[in-house]
Amino acid sequence: MGEIRRDPVSGRWVIIATDRAARPHDFFVSRGERRGGFCPFCEGNEDRTPAEMAAVRAAGTAPNTPGWKVRVVPNKFPALRLDERLTVQGAGLHQVMSGFGAHEVIIECPRHVVTPTEMAPEEYAVVVETYLSRSKVLSANERLSYVLLFKNVGTAAGASIEHSHSQLIAVPVMPKRVHEEMTSCDAFYRDRGECMFCEMLRQELETRERVALESGSFVALSPFAARFPFELWVLPKEHSPHFGRLGEDLVPEFAAFVQQTLARLEVCLQDPPYNFAIHTAPTTGTDVGHFHWHLELIPRVTEVAGFEWGTGFYINPMEPERAAEHLRRVPQTQVEAKVAPMSVGTRAGS
Repeated sequence: MGEIRRDPVSGRWVIIATDRAARPHDFFVSRGERRGGFCPFCEGNEDRTPAEMAAVRAAGTAPNTPGWKVRVVPNKFPALRLDERLTVQGAGLHQVMSGFGAHEVIIECPRHVVTPTEMAPEEYAVVVETYLSRSKVLSANERLSYVLLFKNVGTAAGASIEHSHSQLIAVPVMPKRVHEEMTSCDAFYRDRGECMFCEMLRQELETRERVALESGSFVALSPFAARFPFELWVLPKEHSPHFGRLGEDLVPEFAAFVQQTLARLEVCLQDPPYNFAIHTAPTTGTDVGHFHWHLELIPRVTEVAGFEWGTGFYINPMEPERAAEHLRRVPQTQVEAKVAPMSVGTRAGS
């Protein structure tokens, strides 16, 4: 028997249609064949991208030359530009802003890798450090309201270049999704006097039925009203509104934890295409302390169709509890075959 569940964070309703599918193999979707050939993001091809804005590179190496670990370049076809003048116009119901904002590409590795699980933990930690440094730079711009870090892996997830990279888009308005989350968190705090996500973590860690993976400081769980099969949220155990303020001491653990979470997903679903995005508090405004940053990871294994578009509901054919159980059951030996094991005390969720 199916259920209709309400997501307490967004207020969205989700139909859990458990009769539609039963096993992970029902959700195998190819990420696509490795393309081979020329790649503009590989080391040695620096002249084939826009000039780098920032990089982590070996001492004595010049910008836009080999010798880097991570490069940040403007998107070649940016959705927004920082050199645009910020203007707002309106007529009646309609409001228009100029295309002001930032659109950056973070090239994560000089080698041709496709996903973070193909990188050593210390390599991916440098990527996370770059996430933080670019977030801080753009958050200091008073004309920008929100900075979103996101990653697309696989053609079905929107990746036009195979080489592992993330993107960062900063906008002068608060996104609707984040506004909904902020509003719910504020209302929960006024009613209960605590953070909604902190309460969620307490409940999830008590029952453990939706916990897929846990380390000393982070939890990966399948949310109660997951929109998609094997959707996961990664949250810090300690309350923190801003991802950009992640402590330096937590960077290696977070990087390795994300790799371990991805590795379990890749083993369970045989390397699916996926997206992830980091939801963090906006850069402007003072009343953001009730928010709790988190990473949302969505395997692209089902299609959004007419009912979803017409209602805003989602239909998920996999119970979140069963998805978490499948992920917990992935043998650690197979996880370690995907990525080097963590050294900070990670364990499967149950």
